[in-house]
Amino acid sequence: MKLTDKISARDASNPFFTFEFFPPRTDQGFENLMSRISRLSSLNPLAISVTWGAGGSTKDRSLELAGLTQHSDLDTILHLTCTNMEIGLIDQVLSAAKDQGIHNILALRGDPPRGEEEWTASDPRFTRAVDLVSYIRSIPEYSSWFCVGVAGYPDGHADNPVDEDTEISRLKEKVDAGADFIITQLFYDTNHFLLWYRKVRAEGIDVPVIPGIMPIQTYSSFSRVTKLSGARVPESVSAALAAISQDDRLVKDYGVKLATETVRRLNFEAGIKGFHFCTLNLEKSVQRVLENLGWAGSPFSTQNKLIIDSSSNPPPSNIDSTLVISPSSATNSATVGLSTLATSEGEAGQGELNNAATWDDFPNGRFGDFKSPAFGNQDLYGGFGISKNEALALWGNPKEASELTQIFLNYLHSKIPTTPFSPSPLSPESQMIFSHLENLTKRGWWTVGSQPAVDGTDSSDDVVGWGPRSGYVFQKCFVEFFCGLKEVEEIVKKIEEKGNGWVHYFAGDYKGEFRTNVPANGRNAVTWGVFPGQEIAQTTIIEAESFLSWKDEAFSIWSEWASFYRPGSEERKLLEGVRDDRWLVSIVHHDYKNKDALWTFLLDGH
Repeated sequence: MKLTDKISARDASNPFFTFEFFPPRTDQGFENLMSRISRLSSLNPLAISVTWGAGGSTKDRSLELAGLTQHSDLDTILHLTCTNMEIGLIDQVLSAAKDQGIHNILALRGDPPRGEEEWTASDPRFTRAVDLVSYIRSIPEYSSWFCVGVAGYPDGHADNPVDEDTEISRLKEKVDAGADFIITQLFYDTNHFLLWYRKVRAEGIDVPVIPGIMPIQTYSSFSRVTKLSGARVPESVSAALAAISQDDRLVKDYGVKLATETVRRLNFEAGIKGFHFCTLNLEKSVQRVLENLGWAGSPFSTQNKLIIDSSSNPPPSNIDSTLVISPSSATNSATVGLSTLATSEGEAGQGELNNAATWDDFPNGRFGDFKSPAFGNQDLYGGFGISKNEALALWGNPKEASELTQIFLNYLHSKIPTTPFSPSPLSPESQMIFSHLENLTKRGWWTVGSQPAVDGTDSSDDVVGWGPRSGYVFQKCFVEFFCGLKEVEEIVKKIEEKGNGWVHYFAGDYKGEFRTNVPANGRNAVTWGVFPGQEIAQTTIIEAESFLSWKDEAFSIWSEWASFYRPGSEERKLLEGVRDDRWLVSIVHHDYKNKDALWTFLLDGH
């Protein structure tokens, strides 16, 4: 059903909300997301939305996820961008969405492709979101079928800064082209949003405006997302977070409180009834916000339906069409429903899934649990977070491997704030092992990830602490770096001869070669915490699937860096050669009680 029809059909005095999800990177994450969506459906969202990767990078996964949710009695909004899309791909996606019964499209320009200072379009018909809206409205079979939404930017568009009046005029242009509703970019300055909202209405824009609400999950992710999105952060929010930045639980609690207060104010002061929650594929914070608001609803129930293959047997005229379902839709609905039963909360014997809503509630990034729907949480804004000109100013024009070594050394010595693999300055935690990272880098082993060994440090520690207070945190030392095949073979031989079971490794290259001594299905928890009143929390896990996912991303970064330079240039040859010839290596030493164990092992004899 079209979103605008559902909005019109509801009791106008009642609030409504939608949830946003992204397609997980791994198969098990995908399966667990279906369970999570099914649980969240008990809160009775008006619809859910599924994001779209830049250039169609998540096309198959996005369409699969949107199709499953649409066929499971959850009206679905499919995000669709025209960023770097191949000619003809938009038509394929619109046709596929229609075939899946999806009636709602969120038409977006999308993020600029990496390696480009300014956005460019592969399909010349689409340079802005308004072009996509106009195109859908120009095709009769699409115009009557799709309800089209667009994005609003209360804090402006991060990579296309114009004054607010111009931005609102562009929003009006999208509505005049045929947009039916607006979902806004995330924001944290409620006062400014209210001013922006009144301007939007004064401009004559009368379609539903649905504010985008993203509860703060961690301090680091909040800092990054506000920087990349250009979202305003009031001084009161900055001060509140600064005081609790080392306590992940308090940050998450504050995020729930702030989101609750924001929704209440918008509802009371502007009469806004609908809200779009960016879940980041996590569920507990959003659920808590809705419970605080008193909007959590009652458990979702499904009516019995008559299964009929309408393509060959039209339903009887005396049967309500809403009580008829196709065989394929019935199968999908049953699949999602049964997946919830397998991981219901409080069910004994489920280990880490005892609490299905919160087992992955702590930060879940590059080395999180690959089974989590939030594993490898997508970069919402893409790119290196800086422009091409800024990147060239920082990283120069390397033509030899020694110059790359110097770039990585400059980063370690804080002479430059970023590398393509590290979007922020060297952390205080990495400073604890600075001399070891420097020694590896001088050898030409370019380090891109690491952590020191930690044995029971207080969870409130300013450097390595995380999670709730009154706990203890632990870490195994690991390091990852790029090196040549000869060095990989030497490292593997040393581990086999002298590792004595203490050292595990993963190594892979761009061509798909992969080596490891980790047993099949083995999983190395390298960060964990012990806190009052809960099971041991494991926030960083290194195993084959998460390593391979990161490996593919890491080598794509070399390609993206190379694209800054013209084809055939010395810089491009160097970077593409590194991509083709080097290996990514990840090494863990399990003796977390000996902080120097990994470094002594790696550097001994060199």
